[in-house]
Amino acid sequence: MALQDRLHGGLALTIAQPIAIEVQPWTAIMIADKPRAKIQREPRRQLNKRPTWMTMDGTTKTECFVLDVSPGGAKIMTDAEIDIRGRFGLALVAERPKRQPCEVVWRRGNTYGVKFVT
Repeated sequence: MALQDRLHGGLALTIAQPIAIEVQPWTAIMIADKPRAKIQREPRRQLNKRPTWMTMDGTTKTECFVLDVSPGGAKIMTDAEIDIRGRFGLALVAERPKRQPCEVVWRRGNTYGVKFVT
């Protein structure tokens, strides 16, 4: 039903009644054709915050803690700021002078994931 009001000059204004619109939420459904393949992770060894040292420029040693290690990399915790894709040497055994070259692949706060590079 329309309501009509008269304005000056003899013009008529028609106001329609409001219409209620029902909005339904969207739902996304994903269909998988086949089961998702499981990716085998490398075996990891927990080291419970074992202290180790990293060298940034070949001479500066900074202490850090290794949380776990695998053949391809390690998870370390340190207060030093390291850039993503930053490279450094990591001495996993304090008595040996050999440093394993590493590259940072992820960061969460002061915990870093590094991969061993050659």
